[in-house]
Amino acid sequence: MAFIELKGVTLALPIYDVQGRSLKKKIMRFGRRNAIAEGNDGVIVVRALDNVDLRFEPGDRIGLIGRNGAGKSTLLRVMAGIYAPSAGTVTSEGKIVSLLDISLGMDENSTGMQNIRLRGLLLGMSDAEIQAKQQSIVEFCELGDYLDLPLRTYSSGMRVRLAFAVSTAVNAEILLLDEVMGVGDAAFMHKAKDRLHDLHNRAEIVVLAMHSNAEIRNVCNKVLWMENGRVRAFGTVEDVVSAYEATV
Repeated sequence: MAFIELKGVTLALPIYDVQGRSLKKKIMRFGRRNAIAEGNDGVIVVRALDNVDLRFEPGDRIGLIGRNGAGKSTLLRVMAGIYAPSAGTVTSEGKIVSLLDISLGMDENSTGMQNIRLRGLLLGMSDAEIQAKQQSIVEFCELGDYLDLPLRTYSSGMRVRLAFAVSTAVNAEILLLDEVMGVGDAAFMHKAKDRLHDLHNRAEIVVLAMHSNAEIRNVCNKVLWMENGRVRAFGTVEDVVSAYEATV
């Protein structure tokens, strides 16, 4: 049975390019309210997550809300294993697929068809699985003969369509998403929404960050409100979203 659990998770990120005493002083003054501090070696450290305790189980459709910089994307990256926590533990059961950077692993000089395999392997798909899903990916992205050309010849919209088609073909037990991406014209957007809906249904646990409270109300059954790297509230959609909306 899939689950993901965080116990006392804290993440401190060092910022090495802050130079000049006056700039440091400004950051430190600002940081008294925002978990920014100076370490023993003089490096500015941002506490991106602060003592987070959470557990998600099958059937959970979690919407992450909070202002920019609240820790939503960082939390997703910790759960995905991209960032290791400075303190605390993250444990999970089940295949985790993160669609946080859908173009990650794609190569400029390889063809579209070659990139289907590259991106698929990065997402944990086997060669056999990629072969079985290749035709459906080709049909979905609607790129035709461009799939035989190098990725460097693609427009930004074509790249996203290809990456989206591959990324959403994967089977995930725990699905992590950071904002739903724009992938083309209105007709393709409709296809993309249907594809995401199918992906949500196939996963046991879905955790997604987005700025649309209406969409969160539509697709989620729980909401996690992050503020300054901490859990401000976690509960039913209407209770948490309504409380959040009263503060913005």
